[in-house]
Amino acid sequence: MNQGDKPVRRLDVEIKPDEAEGIYSNLVLVAHSSSEFIIDFARMLPGLPKARVFSRIIMSPQHTELLRRTLEENIKKYETRYGKIEVKDKPGEQKEMGFAPPEHA
Repeated sequence: MNQGDKPVRRLDVEIKPDEAEGIYSNLVLVAHSSSEFIIDFARMLPGLPKARVFSRIIMSPQHTELLRRTLEENIKKYETRYGKIEVKDKPGEQKEMGFAPPEHA
């Protein structure tokens, strides 16, 4: 390490086997107040009448901003390696995650 370099801080993270498997989500719902963001990760499946939330994350606005920056940085890295991510939604249209949402009777 050169003089003036900051020491690299290593973060030790433990992940239990159940969490390591991950949870698939194709729908994200976001709400906020002045003091927090609530991010619900849900899954909508064809033929089912409603989506189910599998995980809720509550974050401060500052941590939500850091998450946004981290996602932007990682999307840039992904696109550099694999190509641009195409989103086929048109402005103003309902987003359809690869299949049509159930219609209400």
